[in-house]
Amino acid sequence: MPMTPHELVVEAKAQIKEIDTAAAQQQLGKRVIIDVREYDEYVASHLPGAINIPRGVLEFKIGMVPECAKKDGAFLIYCRTSGRAALSAVQLQKLGYTNVISMNGGFEAWNNEQRPTEIPEPINFE
Repeated sequence: MPMTPHELVVEAKAQIKEIDTAAAQQQLGKRVIIDVREYDEYVASHLPGAINIPRGVLEFKIGMVPECAKKDGAFLIYCRTSGRAALSAVQLQKLGYTNVISMNGGFEAWNNEQRPTEIPEPINFE
């Protein structure tokens, strides 16, 4: 029987470690922070120090990011509400990443709690 997207996320969350936003804030500077939202979401605002690797290209691009070279490194993944992050965490585990956690509630919860964010500097082509 086919699964719904919600059921896929529930299944993924049963296979990963999740932490809340307060615990995630304690991980800033201790883990590589990966924002799996789309680029336009990322540039609007993101967690301090986050690297943007959109969910749709994560498996293909993560190996090209120097900060993500060590599969036993410490990683925190988030998206808008936590569904894409949970699915991403499962995929990274399948790729051999051994220390991946996902932020429950995602950027929406983080922002609602007024936790620190960054907006990237615009690129100046002059």
